Amino acid sequence: MWRYLAGGGAVLAAGGAAVMMMTSGGTPSTAILPPRPDQAVPANTPIADERVPEASPATREQKRFNRYDKDRDTSVTRDEYLAARRKAYAKLDVDGDGRLSFDEWAVKATTKFAAADRDRSGAMNAAEFATTAVKRKPASRPKCPPLPAEEG
Repeated sequence: MWRYLAGGGAVLAAGGAAVMMMTSGGTPSTAILPPRPDQAVPANTPIADERVPEASPATREQKRFNRYDKDRDTSVTRDEYLAARRKAYAKLDVDGDGRLSFDEWAVKATTKFAAADRDRSGAMNAAEFATTAVKRKPASRPKCPPLPAEEG
């Protein structure tokens, strides 16, 4: 019961605050709302453009194409296509010899293992292993409602 009363009080307080903000004679530089028609607007006050910006006509695939087409010649060369892979490879190739050793390739997994092995025993127990689980994001689509129970 108290929750309802507290919720009602919060709604009344928010409504009162909204009414006070609407009726206050604040200056346009501090007011959130645009000035009323009967208020004079100083000449140096910028008035926001009320037009809604148009969406870009580029589709998702066009944007992806443009990210790869670095020289903007409307074609993606093999070098442009592989540039991201080269950057990723260069990050992994720590010693810069042009070859990836297993340790260079598996650096993320070895770092994760070292962080999880808190007692530095070279092996993980069940509690340490549980910290290596991939953190998954919740599904973005809603779950279906349960089926109604059959009467019978």
